[in-house]
Amino acid sequence: MATAPAACPYTQEFSKGLAGRLGGMRFSHVKSWVGKPAPASAHTGAGAPSLVAPLAAEARTASAWAEQAGAKEAAPVSHWPQSRIDAVEALWGEGYVFPGGAPETLRLAKPLGLSSSATLLLLGGGLGGPAQAVVERFGAWVASFEADPDLAAIATKRLGLTDPTNHIKIIGWDRLAPSFKRGCANHAMALEPFHGAPPTPVLENLALALRPQGHIVLTELVADQPTNTADREFAAWCRMELRDPALPSTMELNKLLAKLRFDVRVVEDMSDRHMSSTLTGWRDAVKTMESGPRPTARQAATLIGEAELWLLRLRLMRRMGLKLMRWHAISTR
Repeated sequence: MATAPAACPYTQEFSKGLAGRLGGMRFSHVKSWVGKPAPASAHTGAGAPSLVAPLAAEARTASAWAEQAGAKEAAPVSHWPQSRIDAVEALWGEGYVFPGGAPETLRLAKPLGLSSSATLLLLGGGLGGPAQAVVERFGAWVASFEADPDLAAIATKRLGLTDPTNHIKIIGWDRLAPSFKRGCANHAMALEPFHGAPPTPVLENLALALRPQGHIVLTELVADQPTNTADREFAAWCRMELRDPALPSTMELNKLLAKLRFDVRVVEDMSDRHMSSTLTGWRDAVKTMESGPRPTARQAATLIGEAELWLLRLRLMRRMGLKLMRWHAISTR
């Protein structure tokens, strides 16, 4: 297994910048926390939520943070309230819910050789940003599948304003019961599609959806060593990401792709790039906040919640050896 990268120098800058913008709701020892065991107590001041304490308390919800911060609005029922969408788009770019945004999407799509005559089946379309980037750069026709109904609804609403060529179609899907039209796409790109769901049904259906010699690019978070599901931080992260704790291994997915008659050309550990993109997004967001208006209580609570989620992911990648992997494979059917 590759050695975990050293803590990114951005974390100290990020900690100080966010502390200033959120007026006391700051991170406590971010750099040491990402790479070392979390302290038992890490309160940052009277009534202010800390970075570590909510995780040690098994991941308080964003509404709880908002209440502590003095927010007067009722907690939204949706997992994707507008305040959270604003936060993630400030971090990763308009239309994106993952680090790297458009540059990372285009980097992943490049090996597919897309063109204006190609069709792409995209899993993990989020708010629509990945599909738009592909259409704008390559001119391809994209069926963008999103498992979260709230994200799919927002992407569909935005599509009517941003896709006059009708190159994009937003479609909901169920990770536990995937079903794609047979032979519907030249190529596929699946961005962390499993989220704890069994990989076999998803990849079997993707294989059937591809036309002969179709390419697939797959990214997925894997655990090549057994994970302790009783680990408090791991359990908290699974709840915060709404994911099942069952993570596939690199070998498991290699074997499954081979069984489905894919010729695997590339298997890449993209963890370092993912971690760097995550922290860069936060660094840039902090710089933007420094020149803008002070966040409201709810905005501050949402930012704290989002920071908890992403820094916990990075911590688990370092502490438990979780990795974000990329596969590029060609169907031999």
